[in-house]
Amino acid sequence: MKRLLITGANGQLGNEFRQIARWNNDYMFFFTDVTEQKNCHTDYLDITDKDAVYNYVKSNDIDVIVNCAAYTNVEAAEDNFDLAKKLNTDAPDILAKVMKSVDGLLIHISTDYVFGKEPYNKPCKEDQDGTPTGVYGFTKLNGETNIINSECKYVIVRTSWLYSEFGKNFFKTMVDLIGSKDELKVVFDQVGTPTYAYDLASVIMIIIKNPVYGIYNYSNEGVCSWYDFTCAIRDVMMKYRDYGKIANIIPCHSDEFPSKVTRPSYSVLDKTKIKETYDLRIPHWYDSLENCAHYYFDV
Repeated sequence: MKRLLITGANGQLGNEFRQIARWNNDYMFFFTDVTEQKNCHTDYLDITDKDAVYNYVKSNDIDVIVNCAAYTNVEAAEDNFDLAKKLNTDAPDILAKVMKSVDGLLIHISTDYVFGKEPYNKPCKEDQDGTPTGVYGFTKLNGETNIINSECKYVIVRTSWLYSEFGKNFFKTMVDLIGSKDELKVVFDQVGTPTYAYDLASVIMIIIKNPVYGIYNYSNEGVCSWYDFTCAIRDVMMKYRDYGKIANIIPCHSDEFPSKVTRPSYSVLDKTKIKETYDLRIPHWYDSLENCAHYYFDV
């Protein structure tokens, strides 16, 4: 039985692996983080401490690490370069070297923010050069490079617009705002694809069963703007709650919200490689949004 270490277990993706672990008896799961979570067992593990990571992996005979941990606050990263680098660049290097030493597999979650500087108008492929526009994307891209240079067995999965019923994310924020505000402005000139974290976790389990090493893109199918996504969230909300008056959602330009970092205006990921390699049929983003809403409002 393979033994899987899930780092960042108390985040969005980590919590989806907790759900999978409830019914999956083919693997033994180990969940680690630097924070506690109510009603969930979590081992403390600082992934920026190489000795601690090595000792944990060796003492628990870990076969696979799924690295869900990262510094993901895009705006705050501009003022916290050292911390972002520590978590997004240095920690993946440590995890990769440890797994290299035990001949294990590292699955690392990366981001569409490794792209963005160029005015793309077609989906980004795995082999095109990264062009990050800010500290978050820059440190994540360097983390990828460290993993590749380590020569460990690795699978890097780039994803986009991740959301779930857990943690802090766009979906949950918009649910709160739509139900409490009179008016809500949302940008329409940033285009990409939402990704339901449970779908991503499920695909990673498929990868673990038969890993083909390299970099892959994964998101749900389809394309939308943040404005489109927000309107869809409103629509699924209304299926589960009688909110009475809800916010009037208004499209706006990105420059109406001054930011320290330029976010990608087009970050749609080309998923041809992962679909062909693993014979995947990926759900459309709206269908997955409905699934997420079902669990969020009914659970």
